This record gives sequence, C-alpha cells and structure tokens, in this order.
Amino acid sequence: MSIFIKTAAAALLAIVLTPASAQQITTYNGPCDASAAVALDATHFIVGDDEHNTLHVYRQGQPAPVAALNLANFLGTAADEESDIEGAAAIGSRIYWITSHGRNSKGKARPARQRFFATEVVPGQPPTVKPVGQAYANLLRDMLTAETLKPYRLDEAARRPPEADGGLNIEGLAVTADGKLLIGLRNPLPQQRALIIPLDNPGDVITGQPARFGEPFELDLGKRGIRSIERIGTGYLIVAGPTGDQGSFALFRWSGRRDDMPTLVAGIDLRDLRPEALFAIGGNRVQLLSDDGGFVIGGIACKKLPAASQTFRSLTITP
Repeated sequence: MSIFIKTAAAALLAIVLTPASAQQITTYNGPCDASAAVALDATHFIVGDDEHNTLHVYRQGQPAPVAALNLANFLGTAADEESDIEGAAAIGSRIYWITSHGRNSKGKARPARQRFFATEVVPGQPPTVKPVGQAYANLLRDMLTAETLKPYRLDEAARRPPEADGGLNIEGLAVTADGKLLIGLRNPLPQQRALIIPLDNPGDVITGQPARFGEPFELDLGKRGIRSIERIGTGYLIVAGPTGDQGSFALFRWSGRRDDMPTLVAGIDLRDLRPEALFAIGGNRVQLLSDDGGFVIGGIACKKLPAASQTFRSLTITP
C-alpha cells in the first residue's frame, strides 16, 4: 500500500477511549498492513495483510499474536512473493479470502496476487485455521470473460496500476444471506460509483471450477471505492476510501438491496486511521483495522521497521 504520513506520537498509542464517542483504539504487534480479518470466536480474530502470506490470530486486547499460519506453500507462491491478501468473509466455519488481483504499483503483472482461497476454523485455545480446497488462480480470467461484467471493461483496468485512474484493485469480501459472496472493488469507479460483484459459487471455485458472477451493483460512496464490506444483521457496513493514496475514508450502511443507496454513518471519528478490515465482534459492536504500512515512527514508515517493531491499530465502535 502507498506510504502516508502520521506522527510519532500517535504511534505510541496503545489503548485510548474517547469519551464523546466511546470509540476504543488498540495497537497490536505484527504486520503493519492489516487488510482482512474475521472473528474466530468471542475473544479471538484472525488477520491477513497485504505484505505477507501469513495469517495471524489475536486475542482481543492482547498485543502479541497467539498463533500464525504461513500460507506460501498452499498459495503456490515463492517465499519472497506477496499475494496481497485484501478481503475475508466467513460462511459458517469456513473463511474465504481474496487477494487484490491487481498489478504492482508500477503496472507490472504479478500473478501471485491472483488468488481466491479458503480456510476452515479449528476450535481450540486459541482457535486457528487450516487450508481447505485449493487456491484458485483464475478468478480474474473468469471476471474478464463474464458477460455481466463486459460493460465495465475490466480487461483494460487489469492492465493498469491498481491505484491509477481506472485501475483494477479488489479489497472487499462479504457474505450474503443465501451463502454467496460479494466482491468489493476499490478501483475502478464506473461513473464515480463503487463496484460490487456477486460471486455465486464460492464453494465450487475452491475445487477448481470456474467462477459464476451475478449482476453487479454500483454504489454511490462519495466517489470512493470499497476498502472493506461486512454483513451486519440484515444489511452491510462498508468502509469507503480513495482509489489512490489521497482522499478521505468514511463508513456507510447499506441494505444490500439493488434499489437502495448506502447512507453515511454519522458520528464515527476515524481520525488518521486508514481502515481496510471490518468485522463484527458481537452485540452491536464492530472492529476496524487500520492499514498502517505508512504509519511513520521515528521518521521511518512502519513497513520499513524490523518485524518485531511493526504494529497496526484497531478501532472498536458501535455504529
């Protein structure tokens, strides 16, 4: 992800409770670039990031990860290749994960970033996950040939850098009421609207069968793309953000119905966070994780620090 500037003082924040909004921020050790996450139980959650091919399990409020799973062999990538994990969604005990499916920042093709895969939750203390099925590498090909997606010219988008105007960048994944998935795109923005693509057969895809896509949605998020999307109750919460590095983030509520436009969630102060993961943690609470790869500490961006010094921040809210 692109580098952005934050203050060293903010980097020292561990737990802060803002009286006006009762929004709690917690700092966790591990990857800086938290970009996908799912709750495993009432007290644990699992995180994927866009710089490594390892999933980390955390206990709520405990800074250090309690378990980790390296997926490089399962994903079929070299040790130094990043798959750019960007979205996650749980259907029962199965968690589906999706990577960006985009090129690198210079527009060079990166096949390792084209993966759709799944894990199964393994109960325990702590709970963890194990890979299931196979890592599917042809989702982009299926998207480019799908008739319902032809009007969006994704073949052209896929040839551009992911943050360029009209580039291709997947960052969101959410479950539907009937057990399908919604793929949320950060970029492109057709008619300045965020694009959501229904994936109708996720279970088949991880067995190697081609993906089938439903009729896409176009959502007005204030000229922002989708950074994360999560089903909450009978609707969805969406983290919206810029297609590139510059721009604002906001939280929207959406019914999931085609004729309904999202509405801005008022009273949520995201401050300098760059939220890229969103998941429910029980009751009416949700947790947002910030991609802090560019968080500057002592003049050094987080992703450039030694692994032992890297952190990301979590914001717990009741929208």
